[in-house]
Amino acid sequence: MLSFIKKNPYVLWILYIPAYFATFIALEKRTDVDFHIIHSVLDDKIPFCEFFIIPYYMWFAFVFITVGILILKDKKEFNLMAWHLALGMTVFLLVSWLYPNKLELRPDTFPRENIFTNIVRFLYSQDTDTNVLPSIHVYNSLSVTIGMLRCKVSKDRIWVKMIYVTLTTLIIMSTVFLKQHSIIDVITAIFMGVIFYTAVYVIAPAIQSRSVKEEQAVLQESESA
Repeated sequence: MLSFIKKNPYVLWILYIPAYFATFIALEKRTDVDFHIIHSVLDDKIPFCEFFIIPYYMWFAFVFITVGILILKDKKEFNLMAWHLALGMTVFLLVSWLYPNKLELRPDTFPRENIFTNIVRFLYSQDTDTNVLPSIHVYNSLSVTIGMLRCKVSKDRIWVKMIYVTLTTLIIMSTVFLKQHSIIDVITAIFMGVIFYTAVYVIAPAIQSRSVKEEQAVLQESESA
């Protein structure tokens, strides 16, 4: 069983996702807590723009497709990306539990009426404005982009890298222009992304490499004895 999981790390990811969503839904349904309002003066300077609903909703396919590509094409990078995703998403759940938070940024009325504002209105009706810190939309976008930029699929394809960087930028912008997140949520998500990038892609491989070298040194000593 352990060897199968080691060869197919996506199995653990598949088990993690239901657990994550079950916990998130439970947090979303809480009503007996005092929510801390997340707000920055910069939020008031960012105008509402309904057209950003397009990249906002593209995020779901963006994450799903990237995960699928890495599972099929580069399991090593998938494993690293999955750790990066899981660490950030778990911290998000802990923050939401220990520090209940919400926004008060959504407009009471829209400056325009069109198909895009109708979609935003639907989004607001389905998604609460609680548990927003840090932004998972932002964090996961950065995480899958890191995975794809490192993946062998994009090694010699500059156009793939450009698409990912552009789409990630638009998704991040969409969170604040749709008033789904405060700029504080965005900054904390980026900060968390950097921390876990260092842990997963720099520190962990260095420790693993050192451990392998020590094992090889011990083996060489035992063989020469």
